[in-house]
Amino acid sequence: MKPYRTLLYYKYARIPNAELFYEEHLAFCERIGIVGRIIIADEGINGTISGTVVQCQKYMDRLNNDLILNGIDFKIDEVDEPSFAALHVRYKPEIVNSGLRDPKVVDPTKKTGKHLEPAEFAAMKDREDVVVLDVRSKYEHELGRFHNALTLDIDNFREFPEKAKELENLKGKKVLTYCTGGIKCEKASAFLLAQGFEEVYQLHGGIVKYGKEMQGKDFEGNCYVFDKRVSVPLNTVNPKVISKCKICGTASTHMVNCANADCNEHFVLCEACGWKMDGCCSESCMEAPAKREYDGSGYYSRY
Repeated sequence: MKPYRTLLYYKYARIPNAELFYEEHLAFCERIGIVGRIIIADEGINGTISGTVVQCQKYMDRLNNDLILNGIDFKIDEVDEPSFAALHVRYKPEIVNSGLRDPKVVDPTKKTGKHLEPAEFAAMKDREDVVVLDVRSKYEHELGRFHNALTLDIDNFREFPEKAKELENLKGKKVLTYCTGGIKCEKASAFLLAQGFEEVYQLHGGIVKYGKEMQGKDFEGNCYVFDKRVSVPLNTVNPKVISKCKICGTASTHMVNCANADCNEHFVLCEACGWKMDGCCSESCMEAPAKREYDGSGYYSRY
């Protein structure tokens, strides 16, 4: 057993006076000493936090004892050290940035695609009448994705509603959506249903839960995560590296942010090129005034 835990979780739920909830939640998190990123909005909560076994249990107990937020499906990873350097709790308009804020159009508390458990998803994904749709950003699915999944050329999830216009030809198919932990699929599947798609499903718990319950079978590459681990292996059944170093083209799963803060591009950079390029995507970024110190990880806190 490792000494620390990292929890990935979310829940769509109408939180009365969410700004006050945010203030109280921040105080609680500071009191128990966890680190991580938590977003609170009128529509719910979304977070990735890290701490000792005791700290994480206190946090889960807190949410499970909340009448509005109980029942969260926490995805739990054992880690050797905390996955964040500090705590950041924010109140925002959405718990995931989609631009789909009108509950008359999309309301995950009322209507989403049918949730599939990992074993159900695995049984359906290769059928001829099924399309597996990755709703994540380009830099995420370039690092790893399900075999034969349809991917979207988007840099941010807020581009999904516009990009979904290109999917009209799939309306006669069963569409199986997936993302990292499930949160993006809640709105993506609800939006597709609102656009007239009849059979829409989503992988419950996302790639992370699939990795735990199905050992990541048929997921090619690594899974991108939003903490300092950045890239984590998932498949222990039939693993395959699909990502390549941006500089030399060597197969690699080492994902970084460009050391130039004004660029901050997400890309794959092998270890050798990482030191050669000092964590940058180009020679011009190596000379940029906003260049950060590269320590080999390529992870920089956004705060």
